[in-house]
Formats: sequence, structure tokens, C-alpha cells
Amino acid sequence: MALQQPRAIKGRIKSVRNTRKITKAMELVAASKMRRAVQNTLATRPYTRAAWEAVRSVGLVTDASHHALLSQNDSDRTLIIMITSDRGLAGGFNTNVLRQTMGLIKKYGAEKTDVVCAGRKGADAMRRAGMKMVAAFMDVTSKPTFEQVLPIGRFAVEAYLRGEYGRVVIAYTDYVSAVTQKSNIFDLLPLAVPEELEKGTGGTEVENQPTIEYLFEPSPKEVLDRLLPRIVEAAVFHLVLESTASEHSSRMLAMRNASDAARDMIDALTLSFNQARQAGITKEIAEIAGGKAALENKS
Repeated sequence: MALQQPRAIKGRIKSVRNTRKITKAMELVAASKMRRAVQNTLATRPYTRAAWEAVRSVGLVTDASHHALLSQNDSDRTLIIMITSDRGLAGGFNTNVLRQTMGLIKKYGAEKTDVVCAGRKGADAMRRAGMKMVAAFMDVTSKPTFEQVLPIGRFAVEAYLRGEYGRVVIAYTDYVSAVTQKSNIFDLLPLAVPEELEKGTGGTEVENQPTIEYLFEPSPKEVLDRLLPRIVEAAVFHLVLESTASEHSSRMLAMRNASDAARDMIDALTLSFNQARQAGITKEIAEIAGGKAALENKS
């Protein structure tokens, strides 16, 4: 019976070691994906800032009534685009975005809010919560391309132009660094230049350029019809890239923490195994000594 406990502990040690191998491999895979995702995200940031700078410049010299995407609709309904992951094991990545989304639903009212989900985890959470989901886009957040994300931006633009919503907002995760990701809310429509894009993601102030007069050919409406929807689509794609980089970073950290926890558990189990084995050996020695003494007394 003394050997039974060490054998059980040894089995647990083997199981935890196998788990640690898996989490370590997942950490390495996530780190590799994170590097590619971060490169794509950093590469698109200058273009996104330039696009919003174009919106700001045009907005200074153009009447908002020239295009519906620049003006506020009469509708009191809100469309929320929620960007989550398609896979789990990413720490608090999805939980934080869901918390932001539920806060927006509470703010604007569930009966006046529709949700578009980009990512399987967000769609599953909305179904469980019984929230109204008007569209869901799967398998677009792990390794996004512009063609995959384009339908999300077009859906938002077309719904806003039809006057179905008075505002369109995006709940996403902003990539700050490999160890820091921040869930955020982006006001997409009507088009305006958010403060964070005025300053740039890294906090660098965008230089104030002098006001320029623009001559629109053939007309302001036709130019804006071409320009503004493309800017919205580019903004959605950029925020998906930010979320993708954040997802892989969060998963890498989660797997690293799991590996560290498994290592600590192996150390604790090894100590328990050694103590149990020592106790068993001591007990066997005591039993042998007791048996020897009993034989000597009989003789």
C-alpha cells in the first residue's frame, strides 16, 4: 500500500509533463503567428492615419450634407461590429471584447441595438446571451486578408446608407505591445476623425497641416461616393488586423503562463513523490526491523 501513492503521483507528473509539451508548442506557434500579424498591423497604420487625414481634410472644406456617410442619420438604432477570435485559449482576449460590447448594448438599449460578429467566439456568446445578431463572419480573424474582411465594411456602409442605423461602432482589441492588448471602441459611422487617430497609435501628434482648398471633379458627391466607402472598408480591415495581432499575443502569453504553471506543478508533485517514496521506504525498514526483533524474541 505504501507504493500505491508514489505510483499515482508519478502518473500525475507524466500527465502534467505531456500537457506542458502541448502548451509550449502552442506558445511557439502563437509567437510565430504574432510576429507576422504585428508586421501586417504596423505596416497598415500609416495608411490608416493617412486615410483619416484625408477625411479630416475633406471635412474641413466640404459640407457634411454632400454625403450620407459624413452626416448623422435620424435613426436611433446602433450597429455594433464585434471582432473576436475563431479559437479559444487566448486568455482574456475575447472576454474583454464581450464586456465592451455588452456595455454598449446596455448603453444604447438591447431593443435598439444589432450586432455583427466577426469571429466564432463572439457569435457563440451572442447566441447564448440571446442578443439580436444580424450577421456573422467566420474564419476571417485568424489570418485576415482584405478580400475576406471587405464584406464586413460593405455591410456596414450599405446599412448606414439605407438609414437603418444612426451610428456604427466597432468593439475590437488594440495591439499595444506583445504583453499589452487593450479592448477599445471605435466610432466608425458617421465618419469622423477619432482622437486616437489624430495622435496616431503610438501617441505621436499628427502635424497640423494648413487648410487646403479642393476642387472636385466631376462633383463632390461623385468623388465622395468613391472615396468614403473605401476609407470605411480600410478602417475595418485595419481594426481586424489590430485584433488579430492582439489575439495571437494574448494566446502566446496564456500558453506561456500555462507552461509556467505546469512546471511549478511538476516541481510540487516531484517533491510529494519523493516524500511519499521516502515515507514508504522508512515504513518498510521499520516493518523489517520489527519482524527481525519478533523472530529474535521467539528464539
